Order: sequence, then structure tokens, then C-alpha cells
Amino acid sequence: MPELLAPTVRLRRAWLEAHAEWGPGLHEDGFGLSASDVVDSPAGFAAWVDSLTQDRALYRWLVEDGQVLGGIALRSGPAEYVSWAGHIGFGIRPSARGRGLASWALREMLPEARELSRVLLVCAGENLASAKTIERAGGVLDEVRQTEHGPVRRYWITT
Repeated sequence: MPELLAPTVRLRRAWLEAHAEWGPGLHEDGFGLSASDVVDSPAGFAAWVDSLTQDRALYRWLVEDGQVLGGIALRSGPAEYVSWAGHIGFGIRPSARGRGLASWALREMLPEARELSRVLLVCAGENLASAKTIERAGGVLDEVRQTEHGPVRRYWITT
């Protein structure tokens, strides 16, 4: 059974394995990783994990049997970033997809957003698996918007 755990340096090797499986790109939503983060060295990884606790977001990693299967984040600001990325973002490593993990993690994270009347979730226009996950959780499509990264679907879920 998976767990949602706070990011920790104890899971560095498992996280790096998940990160390597994804490969480069913008598809690791839920981890709070930016292009400027250096995670290859133990010190860099520790600094990044520490920075996540200072961020205005609640990050959780999906962990099962010591393996990092994905991540989910509940973001609270800044408003322009939330408008672009959504209040909640999630990602599941390729080898763990199709098991309902994203749906489970989203259901677990929604109660954390109870102080908000509704939350925005955004996914790539062609990412039908994420769109279905969001819709199953009660997401209502607001619009498909063109961005510098291509079209995105914007959904709202009432909490």
C-alpha cells in the first residue's frame, strides 16, 4: 500500500531512480523541481529538499516498499504561479502508471485544501490520463488555454 510522505533525504536514491526514469522535461509535476535545482550530489539534494520545506506548498512523495512512485503538491502562492500551474499538481513515474496512484494521491491531498473553496488543476492538453484523473475527482473543465508549452486543460474542483 502506498504512502504519502514528506520529502526526505533518506529517499534520495529512490527519488533519483524515479527522476532518471522520467528523463528530462517538464513532466515531473508534484516534486517542486526547477531547472536551477541541483539534485545529483548529496549536498545539492539535501539543499533542494530543505528548500521544499521553505516553499509555499505542501509536497508529498508517493512511496511504496521504499520506491518513490511519484509526487503531489498543494500550492498556495504566488497567485500568478498557481494560475499557471494550478493549486495541485501531480506526477507518477512511467513504470507505476495505470495503477490508480494519481487518483489515490489526489483524493488524499484534497482534504488538505479544505480552506480553499475550490482548487485549480492544470494538465497538458494531450495528457488524457491526467485529465481523466482530475475529472474522476470532480474536476470541471473551465477552459483549454494556449501557453508557451502548448495547450493546457484547466479544471476546478470544489473542496
